[in-house]
Amino acid sequence: MPGFEGKSVHVDDRHLHVELKDGRVISTPIHWYDVLEQASISELRKYRFICDGTGIEWECLDYHLSIEAMLSGDARQSAA
Repeated sequence: MPGFEGKSVHVDDRHLHVELKDGRVISTPIHWYDVLEQASISELRKYRFICDGTGIEWECLDYHLSIEAMLSGDARQSAA
């Protein structure tokens, strides 16, 4: 989806932050994503953007997340 292309991902103790290529930053509570909340820092750093930058994959965790779902507040239902 145009405008929702990810540039970088950062996780702190409370939030998942995704910086978009247009400069916006999306932050959602990390507890929405059980797999990510339980992952180590080194596992969280091993992400890559997929689907033309509109999704995030943590291959080592077998976990995928749609940036659009984060924006819609529907990330808990859309995370795999």
